[in-house]
Amino acid sequence: MAGSKEIRTKIKSVQNTRKITKAMEMVAASKMRKAQERMRHSRPYADKVRNIAAHLAGANPEYQHPFLIRRDTIKRAGLIVITTDKGLCGGLNTNVLRLVTNQLREFERDGVVVDTSAIGNRGFGFLTRIGARLVSHVVHLGDTPHMERLIGPVKLLLDAYAKGEVDVVHIAYTRFINTMKQEPVLDQLLPLSADRLQDESRDYSWDYLYEPDAQSVLDELLLRYVESLVFQAVAENMASEQSARMVAMKSASDNAKKVIDDLQLSYNKARQAAITKELSEIVGGAAAV
Repeated sequence: MAGSKEIRTKIKSVQNTRKITKAMEMVAASKMRKAQERMRHSRPYADKVRNIAAHLAGANPEYQHPFLIRRDTIKRAGLIVITTDKGLCGGLNTNVLRLVTNQLREFERDGVVVDTSAIGNRGFGFLTRIGARLVSHVVHLGDTPHMERLIGPVKLLLDAYAKGEVDVVHIAYTRFINTMKQEPVLDQLLPLSADRLQDESRDYSWDYLYEPDAQSVLDELLLRYVESLVFQAVAENMASEQSARMVAMKSASDNAKKVIDDLQLSYNKARQAAITKELSEIVGGAAAV
């Protein structure tokens, strides 16, 4: 059994660790509320843009945007990977990167060349380590996503798809369900699928007068729509990050408390054994006299 002094040192060390994890839990809880509000505020804009895009897609204009054209064969694919910049958030990044790994293996098995784009330091490091073809990345986004920082890396793949250099674009991120549950997802970003553009609230079609012309309107609208999808995915991922970090730090604090209780019990046993030994020596010495 370890000595009393050594156990006291361990107890103090674990107590200091618990103070840190408790503080990180409180910080994550505060950031989580702000991230959830930001995510919920961005949803109405994304829904409104989706409805307008669905109406225009169903209006059958003379001009068909490249984002709506499905390629018959897939020879080259794009993959946007959204992860966190920091760790200590449980298995959040591990789960989404496992999905990415499976998708990369599937593309490799089918002979598809993959261009990747990383949003977040963890995904950037992962794609670099496995030797993926990384065409763009952005890291250190902070606690608030900014569209102007996201447009550049993502636009490379969007332009490549519009030119026909890429046949499909997927996006991987962690969707926020609730505080205790976050779900890693891998969605098809381009071409825009019928399910994503589907507007279930209508059973009729509209016709439009375009000013200046259908091509200018659709080019601008669908580009903004895809950018809003990427922004919403980043916002969902940030809300999931803070929720997962809060849960992970709470679990770490609870485990630290259990370790402290066990060490305190060991310390009491060691102290009691030392007292018993001293009493035995005193009694034995008195008997010898």
